[in-house]
Amino acid sequence: MRPTGPRTRRQQALLAELEELFLAEGFVSFTLDDLAAKLRCSKTTLYALAPSKEQLATTVVAHYFKGAAARIEARVAGIDDAASAVRTYLAGVSGELDRASAAFLADVAEFEPASAVYAFNSEAAARRIRQFIAHGVAQGAFRDAHADAIAEMAGILVEAIQSGAVGARARTSDAEAFEALAELLLGGLQRDA
Repeated sequence: MRPTGPRTRRQQALLAELEELFLAEGFVSFTLDDLAAKLRCSKTTLYALAPSKEQLATTVVAHYFKGAAARIEARVAGIDDAASAVRTYLAGVSGELDRASAAFLADVAEFEPASAVYAFNSEAAARRIRQFIAHGVAQGAFRDAHADAIAEMAGILVEAIQSGAVGARARTSDAEAFEALAELLLGGLQRDA
């Protein structure tokens, strides 16, 4: 079992290396032996991060999404203009997902615990977009016509992007889908100049 205290510097470095490896190549096909060889560490060292390969994969996926969320929030911190916040936030989501290979996203979709982590983060993104829309309406920057319905539809679209439905039907990456969502939202919400 992984210690409940803070991770050592070595563990943090391994987690970062695993994240980069998983983002580039996915994770389902790797064994713990493969990972230990690639990272030049022992399996015991990996077991210190998580007690099984499946839990290690979930830990790394959660680490990636937690880091992505923190970087995206840092980008929007201090932006008061709702349209700029939406644009910046969704560009951040797009940029973070652009780091992920198709193999990684396919593995996340196929592995239920990792898929649940992605779904949790998609729900958080949908809530954040709803907050930006409500703020924009309060500012007078966004039209109030059906703002609640638009916010709900944005949430549904975020879930559809996360589930892979948008990418499959439109033949786009998740990153491209989030860029298109920003265009759709801002085009529909902003008041005419």
